[in-house]
Formats: sequence, C-alpha cells, structure tokens
Amino acid sequence: MKIVVGSDHGGFKVKEALKPLVAGLGHEVIDAGCFEETATDYTAVAEAVGLAITDKAAERGILVCTTGLGMSIAANRFPAVRAALCGDVAAARLSREHNDANVLVLAGNGGGCAEGILTTWLDTPFSGGERHVRRNRATAAMGNRVVEVDTVREADPEVYAAIRAQVAQEDGMVNLIASENTVTRAVREAQGSVLTNKYAEGYPAKRWYGGCNPADAVERLAIERAKQLFGAEHANVQPHCGSAANMAVYSAVLTPGDTILAMSLDQGGHLTHGSPVNFSGKTYTIVPYTVDKETETLDYDAIAALAMEHRPKMIVAGASAYPRILDFPRFRAIADQCGAMLMVDMAHIAGLVAGGAHPSPVPYAEFVTTTTHKTLRGPRSGMVLCRGAFAAAIDKVVFPGLQGGPLVHTIAAKAVCFKEAGESAFRDYARQVVANAATLASTLKERGFRIVSGGTENHLLLVDVASSGLTGKLASAALEASGIIVNKNTIPFDTNSPFVTSGIRIGTAAATTRGMKIPEMIRIANWIADVLKAPEDATLHARTKADIAAFATRFPVP
Repeated sequence: MKIVVGSDHGGFKVKEALKPLVAGLGHEVIDAGCFEETATDYTAVAEAVGLAITDKAAERGILVCTTGLGMSIAANRFPAVRAALCGDVAAARLSREHNDANVLVLAGNGGGCAEGILTTWLDTPFSGGERHVRRNRATAAMGNRVVEVDTVREADPEVYAAIRAQVAQEDGMVNLIASENTVTRAVREAQGSVLTNKYAEGYPAKRWYGGCNPADAVERLAIERAKQLFGAEHANVQPHCGSAANMAVYSAVLTPGDTILAMSLDQGGHLTHGSPVNFSGKTYTIVPYTVDKETETLDYDAIAALAMEHRPKMIVAGASAYPRILDFPRFRAIADQCGAMLMVDMAHIAGLVAGGAHPSPVPYAEFVTTTTHKTLRGPRSGMVLCRGAFAAAIDKVVFPGLQGGPLVHTIAAKAVCFKEAGESAFRDYARQVVANAATLASTLKERGFRIVSGGTENHLLLVDVASSGLTGKLASAALEASGIIVNKNTIPFDTNSPFVTSGIRIGTAAATTRGMKIPEMIRIANWIADVLKAPEDATLHARTKADIAAFATRFPVP
C-alpha cells in the first residue's frame, strides 16, 4: 500500500520516526514534507497529502502537527479525505472500523504512543457494516450544495440567498416537473469548473484560439460518449439548448417557407415545432397534426394522410406533453411515403432511450435532437445527433452559423452525464421512472381523476383537472402551497387559455433520482388527490407541506 506522510515543523520528529516503521510493515512511503524543523505552514503539507489521496497517488495518508487540530481541519477540506485525529489506540481502531478513515492525524506533542496508534490504524479494516456505510455516505454528501457555492456567500449574499432557497426547496418539497431533474454532484462540479474560463470557438483541433487542448479533450469525450450511448453516426454537442439544436437542423436542410409537419403545441408538441409565436412558425410553413379526440393518442393514419396531402420537406416527431410511446418505424414509413426527412426531438425521453425504457429513434431518423437535462439528468443544454451524410452541414450551422464560442464547462458536464447514462444503474433508474409514472397515473385514476389518454408509457402524465371542476392554474398553486411542484398544462382540445389550462403535467424523473419508488408514488398521489379535492383549504395545505417536508428528508437530493 502507498502511504503519503507529511508534517509541519511541530510534527517533524514524529513523522521521521514513523517513516521507517511504515516501510518496515511493507508499505511504500511517499514523503510530502516538511523536510526540516524550520517553521512550516501545515496547510501546504495537508494540501499535498489531500491531493495525493484525491488523485489516488496514495491509498492512505499520515499527517502530524503539534496538536493535530490544524492538520485535521485542513485535510478534511478535501471531499475524498476522511481524516481522523487519534490520541490513543482505541480511537485508531474505531476510526478505521466505523469511519473508514484514510488519513491518520497525530499530535506531535502526544507522547510516546504514536507507534501503537499507527500500527493499530494500519492493521484495522473497515467493518463494512450497513450502518457505518450509510453514515459515511451521508457524511460525504453533507453540505455538498452549500460548500460548492460557499465563496458566493461573502461575494454576493443576495445571489447566495437565492441559491440557498433553491437548495431548501429541493430538500423540502417533491419536484414533479416533467422537464426537470436533479443532476449528480459530478455534473454540477463539471459545469461549475474552471472550464468556464475558456473560449473555444470552432471544433476540436480546429479552434480560433490557442490553449484549447483541455477543451478539445472534453468535447471529444462528449462526442464519442454521445455517439456510443445512442448509436449515432455523428454528434454535435455544442448547442446551448434544445431550441438551438432544432434551429440548427432546420437551418441546415430547409429554406424559409419550406413545409414542416409537426405536432401542434396545444396537443403536446413544443414551441419549436411550429408555434406561430416561435421562430419556427414564423420562418416555415407549418402543417400541425393532432391526437385523436377519442383516444387522445396519435392517429398515424391521419398523420400519413396529412403528409401525402401537403408533401412536407420534413416531419418532426416528438413532444413535450405526450404520455405514450412514439412509433418511430411508422413515422419513418410516413416520411418515406411522402419523400420527407424525419427529425425526432427526443428532449423529454432521451434518458429513457439511453436507459432502454423507450425505443430509440436514432435508427429511423436523419436527425435526432435533444436537451441534455430532463430524463437524461445532465446540464441544461442541447445536442444534435445525425447521420454521417449531414455531419458537415450541421457543424457548419451550429458554428459559425448560429453560435460563437461553445460553453466548454457545460460540454464537460454533458460528457459526465453521458458516462453516467451508460452505466447499468442508469438503466435501472430509467425503468423506475416509467414504473413510477404509471403508479402515479393509476393511483390518481383510482382517486377519481381523469388521466389524459387513460395512462402513461413514459415519464409523464397529464391530469385533466377541469373534469374535477378545477383549472390547471388553481391546481398547481394549491399543490405548490402543499409542498408538491407541478406545472399547469394544456390538454388536447383545451377550452381554457394557455395561462389557465385544464390540466397539470406531472413527471417522475427528479423524484426517482432521489430514490423514490412505488410505495412513495402511491403516497404522493394520495397527497395530490387530497389537496385537489380541497384546493382552498389552507389548513390542509400547511399540514400536507409539513408532512412532505418530513417525508422528503428520507430521500436526500444528490
């Protein structure tokens, strides 16, 4: 085992005495200083040992200063370090058995028991008990989201207050916004990293600025991981959002006035699928398709008829509020029949596709666009996947056509999320997201609420609250007052305005990330039902919010 040792001047003699003992026990010693008794700041040595543990250059460390206190405080600033100040053999043993301490801290003025403490500490294994594993995991996560922004606390207290309010909201409420998720700490750290400092116009190995080797490395990682994750021939990971990704595809292969066949916004489509208030509706000729009035699901025969009548240059599949599986082979057949290209906007279902919980559109479409948050659980950003024949056109439109310098820190966060999405645990997660949504839908249905299309096959469901005498606006406000966050949403053939709506949209991606499963979904659905059956009962709302806050503590946010 490699063991890194260090001390300040007050611990120098103890460190020097322990080095041969460590080597004599068969371990490799790495000396991080100090190297003489001249006055030395313990912080620099603690940092060297902390970095060695963090970078896995050593498996364990030993630090010594006069009291051991300074070294303990400094070393534990490193998240990978579990430093324990031990003054006797019993403490050394327990620090290993219970805490899996990987850095031993000793006091230089602690007397002659250092050898016994060290030997016990090196020889004692971690118990691995469930209780200790749980506590160590909780300790490692403790305060993460506050520590990450601690500098903001003094630099800008007002912004810090807003961040802390978001942390409190995530911790104490249940987020059921279908287009949101909770990223891992690794994704947050990548996005908040020093890569935000780098301007990197262009593409890997073809940049306008020097000093882009790190930027090239992370972008290449993101590209290759995206291609592997989705089986795509080409990936452009620079779009800043899903709307920019869609704009890139349209701009690459269409001209203003060309016809696009896409799902109407009020039926579950997206703004960029041709809404008249969006660039897409202003630039192109849009032919909208709808769901069937009776089934509230897509009528592919009707879509095919529209395609043959209008002969669009592009068909867009994908939605922001459609709870059913999309039939990509059928869309491909319709596109081939009328001579159109097919673009699939999988922004909402990308994580389900990556996790094998929804069929992939990649084999069937010339272009697949997506956001990288939502079910994919990455940073808020976008991406274009396409066939190789369109790679050059897409890249040229993204840069320099639509954007300047890419957000290198966000691309790094995408690379992290693609890696996470390729792991087996993510497949379990994606399946649980779908199962959780189905449970919410069935439980709410049992409580008397009408579910649009009768249920769900993906991560979201639409609840027709108008049939229960409510509006989406009133329902979402009552739920938020009770600790549950959803959004008001139009439902197919809605008679209310988009600012009022007849429905609410519910999604399970964020709640599933926190570890909530079927029993929790049943409980949440009953809370939702109770609140919506008494939307004006402020006492009920306050009691429910308190219950949810207590409930939420069992499911820590990453």
